Amino acid sequence: MAPSPVGKRKVLVIGGQFSGGFTARELKSKFSVTIVDAKEYFEYTPGVLRAFVKPAHFDALSFTLNPVYERKMGVKFIWGEVLALHEDRKTADIKPMFTQSNSIDTVSWDYCVICAGCNFGPFHKWGESLWFPTIHAAARPEGSWAHIDERFIEGRRRHILEEYDRIHALNKQNASVLIVGAGFIGVEWCTEIEYFFPDCAMTIMDFLPRCLGPLPDAAAEYCSDYMNACDIKEFYNVGYKKAGDDKRGEFLKKIELPDGATKEYICIGVKASNYFMPGEVLSDKGPGGGGWIHMNKYMQVTHKSDEEGETWCGGNVFAVGDCNYGCIGTPKKWILPPIPKISYPGEEQAMHACVNLKILDQRTYGGGLCGPCCAPKTMKASWWPWGAGMFATSLGPHDACFVVAANDKKGSGFMVNWWLPAAIQKEIIETTKVDEMKDNCIGILIWHFVHHTPVNCFGKGPCCPCQCCPCC
Repeated sequence: MAPSPVGKRKVLVIGGQFSGGFTARELKSKFSVTIVDAKEYFEYTPGVLRAFVKPAHFDALSFTLNPVYERKMGVKFIWGEVLALHEDRKTADIKPMFTQSNSIDTVSWDYCVICAGCNFGPFHKWGESLWFPTIHAAARPEGSWAHIDERFIEGRRRHILEEYDRIHALNKQNASVLIVGAGFIGVEWCTEIEYFFPDCAMTIMDFLPRCLGPLPDAAAEYCSDYMNACDIKEFYNVGYKKAGDDKRGEFLKKIELPDGATKEYICIGVKASNYFMPGEVLSDKGPGGGGWIHMNKYMQVTHKSDEEGETWCGGNVFAVGDCNYGCIGTPKKWILPPIPKISYPGEEQAMHACVNLKILDQRTYGGGLCGPCCAPKTMKASWWPWGAGMFATSLGPHDACFVVAANDKKGSGFMVNWWLPAAIQKEIIETTKVDEMKDNCIGILIWHFVHHTPVNCFGKGPCCPCQCCPCC
């Protein structure tokens, strides 16, 4: 289906979280934007751990999407699951909510921006975890909480309440809890449980030599000192063995839990959830067994390749944030080094994709009085964004540490804020970010300049994002 040069071209945005909302706001003035999401609500994922130990906090992290997108932002919202994208006719098969199982809508588009995110349970078939709701129709029947429909905000709330009750019962039993993975998610979850349920005997472990993986030593030492002061047992350089593994007993002895823990939480890795994409654009390798969308340095979806593959669908489809492969090239020769799967780089990549989408559209159809003559000649290459090196790790509600200037090199970055000021800083980030996603003016004013910064302080981008400096 060929796009019409008359009127606004249609942009389909898949995913309504951080990158999806940002993309819609950037493109709505020039394009007819439709957002599709399999759940009816936004959830501030970096803060959701707190909700499981303090359920009332969920209200500060979430809101229903339809009123914000359709009434305030002025874009179209479809509550449904994308089942397939078709390259030949530029359409998407969407299973809307509240329809029969065989009822599928076909939505056409001129451009598509995939902001579908990922899941966080690498050992589960569908990547099931507490940190992100189970929303795919095929995954729900095989999940651990199949009786709850987390596509609804009330379903998500009930799951949070059930997990809260489960941890409360563990606390009453003085039960042992094992956290597998001492990255920032594992450390946060461990310290949140310890603060709100102090009678749980907490143990955290990792196969790396210390907590917080590749972050600077100062941050790792600060978090380790906090956990030690809270009587949280730490074990490093230990590989996890699942139940049924021949070396399970040996593993349990190493972490001083010979009889096992009453409850285990897996807090390691990520898993792709790009089930709607054809295999020709999905990686055969990568975290969680592969399945990540290949892209080029302009954020366009490409065929799988060890370098930059040929663009898919004529370069009219972009993949940003946690859904994409996260890097281009190989460890021996990175075109774009691996980027952490956190919210800031996703929005930064969405910004880059929006710029390139506008350039691509202007080159194709023209714009303004002079038409294509005044269109930029080339799209702007993406880069390793400076915000990808910022990590705020909570240590309960009254302590935290904040790292900046980290990059793809192990141990890089600096811990610039800690203790109560860092905890307050993280609360401010959370509050203003949710406000921005609600399309409120205060949040937009604060965060607009973060992604439209005139100068890149660190990272691997040009000194100015417009790339007009000859030094770039």
